[in-house]
Amino acid sequence: MTITSLISPQLPLLRRYARALSGNQSSGDNHVVAMLESLLADPGAFDRSIEPRVAAYRLFSQVWNANPMNRIDVDARSAPAGVAERRLEAITPAPRQAFLLTAVEGFSNHDAAHILDVDEAEFGGLLNEAARQIGEQVASRVLVIEDEPIIAMDLETLVESLGHTVVGNARTRDEAVAMARKHRPGLVLADIRLADGSSGLDAVNDILASFEVPVIFITAYPESLLTGERPEPTFLIAKPFREETVKAVVSQALFFDASASPAMKRSA
Repeated sequence: MTITSLISPQLPLLRRYARALSGNQSSGDNHVVAMLESLLADPGAFDRSIEPRVAAYRLFSQVWNANPMNRIDVDARSAPAGVAERRLEAITPAPRQAFLLTAVEGFSNHDAAHILDVDEAEFGGLLNEAARQIGEQVASRVLVIEDEPIIAMDLETLVESLGHTVVGNARTRDEAVAMARKHRPGLVLADIRLADGSSGLDAVNDILASFEVPVIFITAYPESLLTGERPEPTFLIAKPFREETVKAVVSQALFFDASASPAMKRSA
């Protein structure tokens, strides 16, 4: 296949990524053009041995990071309009790239690390730093619905390390609903199967009937939600979870002002 046929399908999403990085459509497009010009000058710069989308973003990142101005914070005078854009502006450059590649562009940590030419451990550090900076911007009150004390403590520690406050840990559906109505959290972390045989899914539906809030399901039974037979959750983490995954998903949910998915009502 020709380089044109390999890279052309990647350009629309690459332009989106470039715009998010720069906070400006014109600047983002100019960097994409600069990448294409570099490719014309050196066709061998496009790595045909890897998946084309990864290769395109890797080449773009090389061009982007070669510009010294892109290693400093975005000029606040660019005044991006959207909430997410304003928050992106406040994240330092390297963590911003790591966050966008995974949270927006959907790359795995492995592919995103390759795009940025860092090892996975260093990439994990960039994601953690992005999560910390996001936490400073969107510090929130978090309700944990989890019946296993050790897991609940782990989640509380992770959440608080990002700058958020845990308002309570509920072990049953009734406790969860009561705590939610009392504290009005800005985020809910919910297990599915709770101590008294009740359901975290039902607890979430009860909470969403009172007010909207982002919900992250953390469960050992993801298949119970990923059936394709009803609206599925936007945010779902399988147990046993990795700390980095929880931090990244918490940051995504709060960063984008994500409202919860439609209530996941079970069949009668």
